[in-house]
Amino acid sequence: MAKTQYIVALEIGSSKIVGAIAEKDHSGYVQVNHLEVEKLVNSVRHGCVQNVENTKMCVNSIIKKLENRIDGNIEEVFVGFSGRSLHSEPTEVNHNLDATVPITKEVLERIISDAGKDPINNYETIEVVPRTYYVDKNETKSPSGQFGSNINIKLNLIVAKPNLKLNLDRVMNGGARVKEYLVTPLVVADEILESSEKSLGCMLVDMGAETTTVSIYKDGSLVYLSTLPLGGRNITRDITIGLNVLEDTAERVKKNISNPLDKNVDRVSIEGVNSTDAANYIVARAGEIIANVKQQITYAGVKLTDLHNIVLIGGGAQLQGIARKLEDEIKLKVRIGSYPKSLNILDHNINRAEYVQLFSLLTKAAAITPFNQSCVRLNDSFEEETFSTSFNSEDKENDNMGYGYGDFRPEEPAPRRVARVEDDDQPEPSRRNRSRSWIERARIQLNKIIKEPEEDGEENF
Repeated sequence: MAKTQYIVALEIGSSKIVGAIAEKDHSGYVQVNHLEVEKLVNSVRHGCVQNVENTKMCVNSIIKKLENRIDGNIEEVFVGFSGRSLHSEPTEVNHNLDATVPITKEVLERIISDAGKDPINNYETIEVVPRTYYVDKNETKSPSGQFGSNINIKLNLIVAKPNLKLNLDRVMNGGARVKEYLVTPLVVADEILESSEKSLGCMLVDMGAETTTVSIYKDGSLVYLSTLPLGGRNITRDITIGLNVLEDTAERVKKNISNPLDKNVDRVSIEGVNSTDAANYIVARAGEIIANVKQQITYAGVKLTDLHNIVLIGGGAQLQGIARKLEDEIKLKVRIGSYPKSLNILDHNINRAEYVQLFSLLTKAAAITPFNQSCVRLNDSFEEETFSTSFNSEDKENDNMGYGYGDFRPEEPAPRRVARVEDDDQPEPSRRNRSRSWIERARIQLNKIIKEPEEDGEENF
């Protein structure tokens, strides 16, 4: 078994695709050294893949670049799942139980799994998230091990339009296998929210390029999740259309205005654009996004007093002054979310807030991947074992090639490779011939020991 696990994750967003490799050792230490980005133009809209082939090309480019970094083959990846249609649907299940038998973890898992099998308004259930348990009408956080004649579970079904996952499957078809789809907003909440924030009441706001995802937690559980079709690119396009400039120019203007949400913004010229004119568009659209975020509190069925703070992440969170504006409008404290504390990012060039989602996916994936599994097969990575048959030292010195090459397949246990060589990935002829030469001499040596005809020796070897 390899000493280091390699975990690979992809996050496909509206403006870019980001992929990275995390390395995890047996002590559980997880670090990230390799990250690649591919920009997208009109291939993914509101988090949903529109142009499958262009998106697939970008994904394959990222995979190839990452493989070059580690000199290996990426065979499996974890893929983040998010998009415009992703949201929660509250439901509940009620089951009668045998009161003489304790409630087990397996029983709970079966009940929860069954709750997601029925379709809801043409939406596909992606995940089922328990919220509250009641055993014989008594609320409990952990029903496992209790006795009761009835259990009621209030849940949130995380659903999305079938096309969202279907197009992701199409993008990943033919390349690295999808080890698992991870619901990005759920994973991010698990990795960057404090347990106290979830208990006291918290809003997680992920402001991306074309979507803003709002997740609300209370009493330690998910209460509500919704994805709004608004994001940072809407601000950029307002400037593009309103001031008749290219989108790239509008994006740079937006980023370079010092606190554009301030009433007293400095009047300067940025690439020929008047900063106060651009700020007017920024204030209007940012205000609309914040108003929609605030409205989700009402839709969730909670009160403002039920919430303690807001955690803001995403590319849109980099807009100067947006956190302060959000705090002023919603009347809740706002902090900018950072990557998971258990993750070690040694390269400061990739340690950027806009990659919080991907870093969260890597952390989650590393935690759920067994130690005997890895997303990567390193080139020429073989497990060394000692061959039990005696042969002279000259043979060993001249042909120290080991087993696993050529066509030889002994019936008795032989040294095995960690990574299997496919039929279309055979070693070069010269190396194969040397391996066969070594095997032939080993066979002759064995024949001398057992003193049997060559045909019998070959059959039993």
